[in-house]
Amino acid sequence: MGDPKGFIKLGRKDAPHRPVAERIRDYRHVHEHMPDDELRGQASRCMDCGVPFCNTGCPLGNLIPDWNDLVYRDQWKQAIDRLHKTNNFPEFTGMLCPAPCEAACVLEINDDAVTIKEIEISIINRAFDEGWVVPSPPHRRTGKKAAVVGSGPAGLAAAQQLNRAGHSVVVFEKDDKVGGLLRYGIPDYKFEKWMIDRRVALLEEEGIEFRTNSHVGYDPTAEELRREFDAIVLAVGALEGRDLRVPGRELDGIHLAMEYLVQQNRRVAGLPVEGPEITARNKNVIILGGGDTSADCLGNAHREGCASVQVLTHGPKPPDSPDPLEWPDWPFVLRTYPAHEEGGERRWSVAVTGFSGNGRVERMHCVRTRRTPKGKTEYLQGTGFEMEADLVLLAIGFTGPVRDRLLEDLDLGYAERGAIRSQNGFGTKEPGIFVAGDARRGADLIVTAIADGRKAARQADEYLMGRSLLPG
Repeated sequence: MGDPKGFIKLGRKDAPHRPVAERIRDYRHVHEHMPDDELRGQASRCMDCGVPFCNTGCPLGNLIPDWNDLVYRDQWKQAIDRLHKTNNFPEFTGMLCPAPCEAACVLEINDDAVTIKEIEISIINRAFDEGWVVPSPPHRRTGKKAAVVGSGPAGLAAAQQLNRAGHSVVVFEKDDKVGGLLRYGIPDYKFEKWMIDRRVALLEEEGIEFRTNSHVGYDPTAEELRREFDAIVLAVGALEGRDLRVPGRELDGIHLAMEYLVQQNRRVAGLPVEGPEITARNKNVIILGGGDTSADCLGNAHREGCASVQVLTHGPKPPDSPDPLEWPDWPFVLRTYPAHEEGGERRWSVAVTGFSGNGRVERMHCVRTRRTPKGKTEYLQGTGFEMEADLVLLAIGFTGPVRDRLLEDLDLGYAERGAIRSQNGFGTKEPGIFVAGDARRGADLIVTAIADGRKAARQADEYLMGRSLLPG
């Protein structure tokens, strides 16, 4: 490494966030970036650990020590070349990945991990600024045609890899714009949408065709898709929201989180919104669930100007620091997102028993809970209480892909978590049909989706050509 004592000389320093009072008035990035000189210092903390567990902690297998060292040496062009070897879209992961690589950093055993994620986003930002990220179309075409259904991170990664192999690739997207969950599920203050447009423009220059407003299964039908293409990759995500079956659920003002997020993202983009308006403005908002989707709803509620907002989780409060025995695996700890810095109350060990109101939700009925030694949640007798609520958002997870006409017609079967059943890696029971990302494994990380897209593309390429030179 460039400075073998860097981790001794310097402590971890995170990039700053914009002031709360400023950022809740707009939808621009919350995150500010670190100056290059400070970033080089942070990169020097990457120690000569012998076994870089960060590589295996990252589902993409990113060559993290390599590009940390290159940044320290001010060799940015080589750094982006090394980063792009394993990651098609570092600007996506650099902004949105929760960084399991940092949890696996050897420094994390008794110190603070290297700021891997900040270094990654800085490398790709520098590369775009310098004009180093350019289209790279294949030198020849194979004559084979591949369809990718879904334009989220898994679909885009699969499409780029199949195109690099020389196949003619068409990406089908049911919405009016490309991006999938990146476009309409994630708020702009976490990920501004021009970043998608910039990357999609490059993919189009490489020869990939995008067909929006194409809900496969209806137009085109599954049969039409199979007739037109030699291979199909399903990257349809896992957007079937988990619902809450309690009395009063039918009242107005109770919505799945994604219904709210999609509407708000479209409003921010100046696009028309379908269905009855869902807004947090001047309302007492309750968000059920404590993960990423919950935090996304929280940040939007702040920016809309809600009267109050509370986030409830049925389980106990996680510990503030990880159990050392969990390293290098992803630890069970309390996750605090920038949205939590902006206000609102978080409560744990609360379960919902019902809702009441005159046609519209007015009150939520709750009970306190405890977690048994066997991991089950118990309701505590005599602890019932009510909460005032004008808007309730259910951010309690996803049950798998939406089972629409396409999946009905293909009849590929489903795994335990509701995902599309795969076999022999990324294949399905139907030859030539592959599955990647959340559609295959259930709701997961963006970095895992990109990794799945790359691997599914390699398997599809092997099916089409008998062998593949694509990286796994």
